[in-house]
Amino acid sequence: MTTRRGHGDGGLHWDESRKRWIATITTGYDARGKRITRKASGKTKTEAKLKLKEILHDHEDGLTVAPGGYTVADAVRDWLQFGLSGRDEQTVTTLTSLANNHVIPALGARQLRELSADDVDKWLERESKGLGTQSLEAVKSILKRAVTRAQARDKVKRNVVLLCETPKGRPGRLSKALTLEQAEEVLAADDGTAMHSYIVVSLLTGARTEEIRGLRWDHVVAFDEERQAWIPVPEAGWNHKKFAIYVWRSVRAGGDTKTKKSRRSLALPKRAVDALRALWEACPPGGRGSGLVYSAADGTELDKDTVRRAFRRVLARTSLDPKQWAPREMRHSFVSLLDDANVPIEKISRLVGHADTTTTEPVDRFQIRPVIQDGATAMDEIFPGDDEEEGQGNGSDPEER
Repeated sequence: MTTRRGHGDGGLHWDESRKRWIATITTGYDARGKRITRKASGKTKTEAKLKLKEILHDHEDGLTVAPGGYTVADAVRDWLQFGLSGRDEQTVTTLTSLANNHVIPALGARQLRELSADDVDKWLERESKGLGTQSLEAVKSILKRAVTRAQARDKVKRNVVLLCETPKGRPGRLSKALTLEQAEEVLAADDGTAMHSYIVVSLLTGARTEEIRGLRWDHVVAFDEERQAWIPVPEAGWNHKKFAIYVWRSVRAGGDTKTKKSRRSLALPKRAVDALRALWEACPPGGRGSGLVYSAADGTELDKDTVRRAFRRVLARTSLDPKQWAPREMRHSFVSLLDDANVPIEKISRLVGHADTTTTEPVDRFQIRPVIQDGATAMDEIFPGDDEEEGQGNGSDPEER
């Protein structure tokens, strides 16, 4: 005689259309009061019972495990859709591309609950043949975050990606720095565009390319001797001896610098002042509406691809191979040149935003910070520019020379 299954033990029946035994269990009710039912199937009654026991075990452990059809691709797409809120548009585009080209094609068909650490290890090892270490870390992070999101929503018991180490990826192009002679050549390669000024400021201040792209004219300041204060050049003008830039923002999402320690104020060497002044004077007042020092034709922030193309056009005027250099290497060159000039590493670290600089004191809409002079002083010694009469400092009026 067949014994009726007890309440809470689930159900087991033969599905004639599918020719399979179907195990079902009610695990609770959703927020709308609708019954939550989980199903498992097997070719034999024993197989279906075993899967039912697994579902019951998961339920007793407090897990409402996703149906067997929930795949790695489902988890990754769910994370791409809901897990990137507030992220920069370019970041979302990059992560989506990595997921669609490296994660989903290789692991997407795998049922999420059956994904093992061995699967992930083998996948990472295969990807390491074609991806650099940084990209390899990125694709692993995508999978890890997707599984973490799925785990938080009771789709899977544990995140096996956390058990895996990232192998070393394919060697990439090594970053490098300009020699003094190469730097002089680059500084002299004026193509008549704003990119020349961009390169000069980047090379002589060590600011990140994303920080230069986000630089505003009201963050280019002159020291007003009468007021004894730093005043934005749109108000102060250029007939002063000392100039600086406030590296307080970037083109990252939210406009913040990479870290809080990156927020700093830097004195400008003379050649950087000259480059900025020339750019200011070449730009009609009506063309400064966006407030950005370097902007696209419509006044919006420059994207990295536009900067890279313009950068390479400038380098084409030198003996360097434009394809072998990137804008970020102006920052590397800044560090290398200061190190060659025997500037202490502690000072270099402060200049490039790797250490805390100083406290802030709010004054009106601006914040006054002690301006770090070391980089400008060293760069004026390395790249002295034209000879000046004694007493003429940064930003002096050309007519007075």
